[in-house]
Amino acid sequence: MSGKRKHRGGHEEEHENHERWLLTYADMITLLMVLFIVMFAMSTVDAKKFDQLKESLAGAFGGSQSLVVGGASGSPDTSGVSPDKIDLQSAAGGEGADVTTLSKQEAEKAVQQSDRAKAAADLEKARQEVAKLREAQKQMTELLAKAGLADAVQFTIDQRGLVVTIITSSVVFGGDSAELLPQGKEVLDAIAPSLTALPNHLEVGGHTNQLPVPTKNYPSSWELSTARASSVVRYLLGHGLPSSRMTAAGYADTKPLYAPSDPLSVTRNRRVEVVVLSDQSAEVKALLPTAATEH
Repeated sequence: MSGKRKHRGGHEEEHENHERWLLTYADMITLLMVLFIVMFAMSTVDAKKFDQLKESLAGAFGGSQSLVVGGASGSPDTSGVSPDKIDLQSAAGGEGADVTTLSKQEAEKAVQQSDRAKAAADLEKARQEVAKLREAQKQMTELLAKAGLADAVQFTIDQRGLVVTIITSSVVFGGDSAELLPQGKEVLDAIAPSLTALPNHLEVGGHTNQLPVPTKNYPSSWELSTARASSVVRYLLGHGLPSSRMTAAGYADTKPLYAPSDPLSVTRNRRVEVVVLSDQSAEVKALLPTAATEH
């Protein structure tokens, strides 16, 4: 008889299926595979975003040490860590510092507070720099007033530092000339002591007006403006200012103080500027005009 047997009533009984356990086993394996895929997806971290967050948090704590997330420094480890939190070692704490857990919201808040603190510190540095430059300006103003030349010089503070603007018309140089006039030498004699006392680098720039007057002694206004700046540098060298602290540049009529339509442009754009360059960081120098308006 084949693999069937008869029951009472004449009906045949089907074979028993001894391989049904394979279905259960296959279902279990499938579920395990899905579980591992989900776990792997949750543990995958965008490396670029992770590095950005790491740098931001390091800056928030005022240090340069690497953040410790999970296990090794700089390598993410999600074991035992909530998906919306990260572990980091405070850069300010150095070795042996406690590992702190910050939520994303707390991390963003810490970065914002750090940015505000840095901005406040930079502004305070800018105020101190302006106070130092104003003191030098005060000394120069007093000496110029004694010489009766207060109107020959103007002072401003911009992102470069203290700008000492010397009007050249009939005061410092004659027309089409880079030779210092006696009154021009008196102006430089008045400002030189304060410039010598400062450690800052000086940039001397020559400027001409926009009038298309042909030059006889120089090929163009570029050479004339550069020669005037060089004459000022040479004269200041005689006051003890080292050559390593000074540079000369000619700008012709490319950087006017007044628009050509302004009547003052003819005389005020023709000038020499001695710029006391600030030695602060770029962020602090950008705040110098703001700090100057407070005084």
